[in-house]
Amino acid sequence: MRALLDVNVLITLLDPDHPASHVAHRWLSKHAGGTATCPIVQNGALRVMTQASYAQGGVPLTLRQVLAALSKTLESASHVFWPDALSLADTQLFDHDKIFGHRQLTDIYLLGLAVSHNACLVTLDQNIPLSAVRKAQAHNLLVL
Repeated sequence: MRALLDVNVLITLLDPDHPASHVAHRWLSKHAGGTATCPIVQNGALRVMTQASYAQGGVPLTLRQVLAALSKTLESASHVFWPDALSLADTQLFDHDKIFGHRQLTDIYLLGLAVSHNACLVTLDQNIPLSAVRKAQAHNLLVL
């Protein structure tokens, strides 16, 4: 099954110094179903990794440096790009009664995108409510 990477997992794969990098790379080395990203995930990783507060050794990463690392991931034969083509307003896909805060919105959206592609969302976040996405099942969410 193809795996949609969330922002944090993509960052761990791009940054060898990230504390969870070994976990993400170990998972990826065993995963044969291919990966996916979307604009929210790619832009989120770029936004986080180019912030001064993310600086490694006191030197912030430039957009060009992060894009170079990202391009290696995107050029993988097992990677696909999915456009952000859903709306959280879609009550056929999302159960608004199961969404309890603004901090969940991106994760729930990404889970919905994975479900719509018959894939799983791979994340480090242990608090994504599976029930917020109608038709989501346990195999649609993998927490590393």
